[in-house]
Amino acid sequence: MYHPTTRVLTVLELLQSRGQMGGPELAQRLEVELRTVRRYIAMLQDMGIPVETTRGPGGGYRLRPGFKLPPLMFTDDEALALTFSLLVTRRQGVPTDPHALEGALAKIERVLPEGLRSRVQALQSSVTFLSQPAPPQPQSEWVLLLSSAVQQRQRVHLRYRSWQKDSERDVDPYGIVLHWENWYMVGWCHLRRDVRVFRLDRILEVNLEASTFEIPTDFDALEHVLNLLATAEHGWAVEVLIETTLEDAQQLIPAGMAVLEETATGVLFRAQVQRLEWMAHTLLSWERPFIIRQPEALREALRTLALEANRLADRI
Repeated sequence: MYHPTTRVLTVLELLQSRGQMGGPELAQRLEVELRTVRRYIAMLQDMGIPVETTRGPGGGYRLRPGFKLPPLMFTDDEALALTFSLLVTRRQGVPTDPHALEGALAKIERVLPEGLRSRVQALQSSVTFLSQPAPPQPQSEWVLLLSSAVQQRQRVHLRYRSWQKDSERDVDPYGIVLHWENWYMVGWCHLRRDVRVFRLDRILEVNLEASTFEIPTDFDALEHVLNLLATAEHGWAVEVLIETTLEDAQQLIPAGMAVLEETATGVLFRAQVQRLEWMAHTLLSWERPFIIRQPEALREALRTLALEANRLADRI
């Protein structure tokens, strides 16, 4: 749990690094209410930190121009969080130059006191990850460019490869999503005149355009990608009624695996799967009563699995 003093210092660090931030954004970053942010700002001002309030649509909080504090020392928890995040970044194959990761780790070590430095070094030398091939990753500069385009509401021109076929198109990028180690961009495709999802590792070239746009109100890029992954047409269309609550189903079923719909008798599970045998195993592993709506072949796969389980149970 955060100590209030830590949150106040975090506000100061954010204002120093970002220049100006709105109250709602600070509240979201710190996971507190807006009135709590105002209290933190008042505490900083009471400490003599010149935090100014700017009003209007683009208003928020900022430090008085020209005001700088010397670098703050990392706490044990901050050093641990930074180091572990960088180690996970290296493991996950995030599109970042490995030299940049090592440089960041070295800089963190350099500013730490001796006792804390030895603990961080122990973390690096002790924590290991299961080695497995990482999926193709996009170029880091394109991730940064597209993220800026989303923030600035700026159109981009893509050269894109899909199923070995190249195309060029203008896209209004609505958001960037990292899910199951793959990077996606969601946006309005002017070629297809529809909202489309693009794999960033399949982008061959990207350039900023002068045109700007507005993101539709309440558009959720993550939700759009998850629904697309769950309903993309490949293999068998599966529909199962699971006799449980929506909250339980959301805890049980990985995001992006299926579309879940709450009904009066349970949760309707809709997904596309390639192997019905795997789906039968998965349904049993959830240990919840269910009714198969479709396909009929899934019932046969479940019966075959039950016969095989009985045969194995009778072995001596």
